[in-house]
Amino acid sequence: MAERDPETVRRFVERFASDLVEAGVPRMPARVFAALLGSDSGRLTAAELSETLQVSPAAISGAVRYLSQVHMIRREREPGSRRDVYVSDADIWFEAILNRDRIIPRWQKSIREGVEALGPDTPAGERLAETLAFFDYIHEELPRFLAEWQKRKAEMRAARES
Repeated sequence: MAERDPETVRRFVERFASDLVEAGVPRMPARVFAALLGSDSGRLTAAELSETLQVSPAAISGAVRYLSQVHMIRREREPGSRRDVYVSDADIWFEAILNRDRIIPRWQKSIREGVEALGPDTPAGERLAETLAFFDYIHEELPRFLAEWQKRKAEMRAARES
């Protein structure tokens, strides 16, 4: 395995974290997520994250709580250890999108009720109706998209192993 320049890795972590912040992820969770993605194992303890990012354990605690709640990482415990390990693997994006697919029907229901409450012929009602159409489309197409991704991922892995 090739050696990596720690400064280059640090710059990647900060740059990707900045991109996530621009997309709406809070700063510290973005940094933690980027650090996990940039680690070879994709598995780090709170102490390792704290050392890597040069931040307090309390900052890490809040960040991993947020990331766990939004399904961007998962918490595991090493057998025989009392320390939690935080994990981000290649399937984390798939899981995050799959979780969104479970939330979309709730959004659709609320938006549908909003269209009724605001009136379908009002500007707000029309805006909500178009938003509802978008979520209807996403909810309809997402299973096909996710199945295609699983197939493509299997093909990529098979190609790497051959």
